[in-house]
Amino acid sequence: CCFQPHLLLFRFYLPAAAGFAAQMSYDEIEIEDMKWNEELQAYTYPCPCGDLFQISMDDLKSGEEIARCPSCSLYITVVYDPEDFQEPEPPKDVAKPPEAPAQQIEVA
Repeated sequence: CCFQPHLLLFRFYLPAAAGFAAQMSYDEIEIEDMKWNEELQAYTYPCPCGDLFQISMDDLKSGEEIARCPSCSLYITVVYDPEDFQEPEPPKDVAKPPEAPAQQIEVA
């Protein structure tokens, strides 16, 4: 309909001025749809450029949800449950029951 220059200002100038990227994720992919690559030690998914989006196990354990392509600027959002990648907590010290005092036998 009508040209609205104030919308262009909002869309292109303000996000950059506010300090956040104006990019969007290429796609949202479930972790189940990605493949584990033993060589890369990362979950991978095909990128349209011909390379692979990658996200490492350490990234997943730290709560990261962005898989990046090393060959282009695209990235995807990985949908997963972070609890599935948390390290199990070490067992807490189990309190030992107090030892019974040694009984002394009186010799008559």
